[in-house]
Amino acid sequence: MAVKIRLKRMGSKRSPFYRIVVADARSPRDGRQIETIGTYNPVTKPAEVKINEELALKWMQDGAKPSDTVRNLFSNEGIMEKFHNAKYSK
Repeated sequence: MAVKIRLKRMGSKRSPFYRIVVADARSPRDGRQIETIGTYNPVTKPAEVKINEELALKWMQDGAKPSDTVRNLFSNEGIMEKFHNAKYSK
């Protein structure tokens, strides 16, 4: 089963709010999810990002691939660097 870390759109029209979720790659964007690991609110200035770092690292070590947008959010939060260091420090 291919697992992705991606955004699930919430909120109303013209007021998006996203949850960062772990989901099967075959499920629809707002469909079934395995686990919620954070939130992203692009409407606020600056954009508000809350991520459970431990869960994100655990899922990536288990093979989950982040989407492009989630990868950028993780990079800005420093999670991708921690994942890279943990992966190649062995």
